[in-house]
Amino acid sequence: MSAGAKLGNPVPKIRFREPQIEMAHGAGGKASRRLVEGLFAPLLFGASSEPLGDAAHLKINGTRMAVTTDSFVVKPIVFPGGSIGELAVNGTVNDLAVSGAKPETLVLSLILEAGLRTDVLQAEIQAIADAAQKAGVRIAGGDTKVVEHGKADGMYITTTGLGAPLPGVEINTQSVRRSDKVLLSGPIGDHGITILLARGDLDMEGDLRSDTRSVFPLVSAVVQAAGPGVRWMRDPTRGGVATSLNELARDCGLGVVLFEDSIPVRDAVRGACELLGLDPLHIANEGQFLAVVAPEFADAALKSLQETPGGDEARIIGEIREQPAGSVLVTTLYGGSRIVDMLVGDPLPRIC
Repeated sequence: MSAGAKLGNPVPKIRFREPQIEMAHGAGGKASRRLVEGLFAPLLFGASSEPLGDAAHLKINGTRMAVTTDSFVVKPIVFPGGSIGELAVNGTVNDLAVSGAKPETLVLSLILEAGLRTDVLQAEIQAIADAAQKAGVRIAGGDTKVVEHGKADGMYITTTGLGAPLPGVEINTQSVRRSDKVLLSGPIGDHGITILLARGDLDMEGDLRSDTRSVFPLVSAVVQAAGPGVRWMRDPTRGGVATSLNELARDCGLGVVLFEDSIPVRDAVRGACELLGLDPLHIANEGQFLAVVAPEFADAALKSLQETPGGDEARIIGEIREQPAGSVLVTTLYGGSRIVDMLVGDPLPRIC
């Protein structure tokens, strides 16, 4: 799926013509979008017209609930700031949170590779338990399978989460309006670059840690401060901020204009991206979220974020305009500008 894009009745607009699946199809960018909209959507949803989202909101026998599912194949499974177990909980919790729901319950599936050391497995189960307790969610159950040695890079985890929709907030791309403000909860790119450094793929030293965490406390603060003014939210995981906002621009038909000097990026992330020829806006995050808020609520939403633990580096990084319709434009302090597209290819595979 694309960054944050779960199956949720998307419009099938393209045909999937590639003869086989490549790594880029899991990177959260254009190739992922082609796979979901060109192959999955026509077969699973037919002519349904709802856009992709982080979680589906359902009503069953009169009870509203939010549901999401995600898989985690990160390599290495332990990295500075976190591990696959913690990431599995936080990633699922965050998809529920940015859909406008309070995470309540998780179930998980473990794919274990024969030969995995028991102490490694125990550490990851403990990480799952600790992250769930910290996020305030209950592990309700799960399943375990074991595959042959060399078939699973140690372990893979799939999680499904259930949440309770928050009252007074409706996340919908069609509610986005001109002059709405774009908020970002903190620095971008920490997770993707941390994974790259942990693999030893880059000859560079840096005191950098994954940003993996639950964003629900921050989401809750924004909802309390701006309730009916919250138009849209997304956690920019695979494909980064650029891909998430391009999806928004395409779905709402408006333009997103970002102010480059307002986007928080750590020096270590910026330096790594310059060495590799990457844009920080395309790098994955696991503990940040974007929100589009009506202009009259923007200052209150930002203040609430900055006063919530972990949100002190939140910023207003852009706004919604009529042009460039369906695109993301980044402007600089010196008057320059550039169009930023969705991620193309897979520069950092297996980061979540």
